[in-house]
Amino acid sequence: MSFQAYLTAIEDKTGLTPRALVALAHERGLDDPATKAGAIVDWLKADYGLGRGHAMALVYVIKNGTTISEKHVGTDGVHRDESVELWLDGKNSRPV
Repeated sequence: MSFQAYLTAIEDKTGLTPRALVALAHERGLDDPATKAGAIVDWLKADYGLGRGHAMALVYVIKNGTTISEKHVGTDGVHRDESVELWLDGKNSRPV
């Protein structure tokens, strides 16, 4: 599953866009650099029922922003992303 596919699945599972979840994490102070990934994963599991893989994709965005490594862009396989920039504003508003 690509990074972007994880984010789309998170929206499907929670009804919230990834950007909305990042904002909620910020409100809770979970975007503090000292916050461990486990605390964010625990929150996402308890409040939204997300599994570890989906939660870790969001942890990455919360801690590092929307840019991912170029090593995943343009490669073959299921983990390939189309861009180094992730779309957080919802699958229905994503440009084609």
